[in-house]
Amino acid sequence: MAEARNLADAVAAVAREAGQMALARWRTDFARWEKEPGSPVCEVDLDVDRMLHARLGALLPEAGWLSEETADHPARLARRRVWVVDPIDGTRDYIRGRTGWCVSIALIEDGQPVLGVLDAPARGEVWRAAAGEAATLNGAAVRAGARDVLAGARVPVDALPKVDRDLTAVEKPNSIALRVAMVAADQADLVATLRWGNEWDIAAAVLVAGAAGAAVSDALGAPLVFNKADPRAYGVLVSTAGIHDAAVARLAGRVTAALG
Repeated sequence: MAEARNLADAVAAVAREAGQMALARWRTDFARWEKEPGSPVCEVDLDVDRMLHARLGALLPEAGWLSEETADHPARLARRRVWVVDPIDGTRDYIRGRTGWCVSIALIEDGQPVLGVLDAPARGEVWRAAAGEAATLNGAAVRAGARDVLAGARVPVDALPKVDRDLTAVEKPNSIALRVAMVAADQADLVATLRWGNEWDIAAAVLVAGAAGAAVSDALGAPLVFNKADPRAYGVLVSTAGIHDAAVARLAGRVTAALG
């Protein structure tokens, strides 16, 4: 237990260092471009990624590595433990000078996250979770809400589609990890995406949400598994436990249509 706690504290320290590194260059001039249309990246992403790779690699040299900003290598598939990292989740908000971004670090063991940290320095937030322990925000335990009726559920979105107008829109950070964390802290009731998403976007956040009592799945309602050969899942659905089945049912037709 002491060893696990020491590792968790060391990872949180690395996440804080990375967050401060990114914060120091936030709202300054730096190179930015698109990896592909609609997928922005900046030089700070790459600098933070290199720092995280070095620091986390020193903590657990035997662990594999999967990061949004590092070329993937199949060697990770043979590793029982793997770091899954997004150096800046919410790059679009970072580039625009908005606060909805964070450093996301998860340690995966046998396909499941066992340690997760989200460091969001522009928001003054540090989210932490470890398997078997309560999730925390800035050191205080958080708990997902008790909503058991889908209508009226709070969803972090820019605008609700007509078919979902019975839901309630709340503030939406660009970072999907921070949106998921909002469910953990009873700041939102439901987060759902209907597209192929990457493990590094959600690995740490779904551990935080699950540790806070939220229900977590892909868009189909199936359990999430990490460190797969294809490190993607079709959507993520995180909600209060009482509305998860209803949310899966509501989205089922849209998922079927999207997947053809």
